[in-house]
Amino acid sequence: MTRLRFGLCTDQNLTWERTLERWRLFERLGFDSAWDCDHYVQPSRPDAPYFEGWTLLAALAARTERIRVGVLVSCNTFRHPALLAKEAVTVDHVSGGRLELGLGAGWYEPEHAMYGIGFPPPRELVDRFREAVEVVDSLLRNELTTYQGRYYQLADAAFRPGPVQRPRPPLTLGAHGPRMLRIVARYADAWNSFGTPEQIRSRGAILDDACAEIGRDPREIVRSLYYWVARAGGDPWSSADAFLDVVGRYREVGIEEFVLDHPRDDQLDVLERVAADVIPSLRDG
Repeated sequence: MTRLRFGLCTDQNLTWERTLERWRLFERLGFDSAWDCDHYVQPSRPDAPYFEGWTLLAALAARTERIRVGVLVSCNTFRHPALLAKEAVTVDHVSGGRLELGLGAGWYEPEHAMYGIGFPPPRELVDRFREAVEVVDSLLRNELTTYQGRYYQLADAAFRPGPVQRPRPPLTLGAHGPRMLRIVARYADAWNSFGTPEQIRSRGAILDDACAEIGRDPREIVRSLYYWVARAGGDPWSSADAFLDVVGRYREVGIEEFVLDHPRDDQLDVLERVAADVIPSLRDG
């Protein structure tokens, strides 16, 4: 049976000092991973302060020791995939091999308009994502990459040093729709999504079918949930029982990794109780 994994996600709306304090707390409590986000502005509060995700991740990687770190998930429209691969390999070295590499197609159109970044229609968005995944995968595995796609072209692109983790850091792909899930089936080590249990169940079935089409065992792909508290049906940090309820509902539809929005300051006692008692009992069970 796959070991349950638990991570926490922080927005970049906290000060550097508070963010570092939180991540060190998550590490002391024994959580498996900590993640930040990839936006120019916070979607729920676009006029609020907000740091950049990958530079912040590099700083946090240097100030933590055990916890795995990642961006949930990198927006493909923000940067060339070769730059993302370079950022990823750098953080993998800074962290001593603790990077989880998250990548998605991009979704929050208002920040693209705000900053003059092109936001293609859905079909092109997915096509670009597929090419970007192929470029990142090849760069991280090989010292030289040549790639001729419609949107990205590389000619004997040298990539040194390689990552600490071999053959490359684990790739977490964010996906909801059928075309995106077919890309997950071919390339991902973990699939991340958010939504209701029923939505996750339906998407999981599509992923299973996509794996069958290419002869891949779907059990090779970790099923990961981003639990977005603001859009979810309940707050897992309101009590230990509420945490158990959320985990139970999503375990029933195949989720193996839970990445949850971090709790408010007044909920830290629940966080500590969950880490000390609830998570060990779930893993033992």
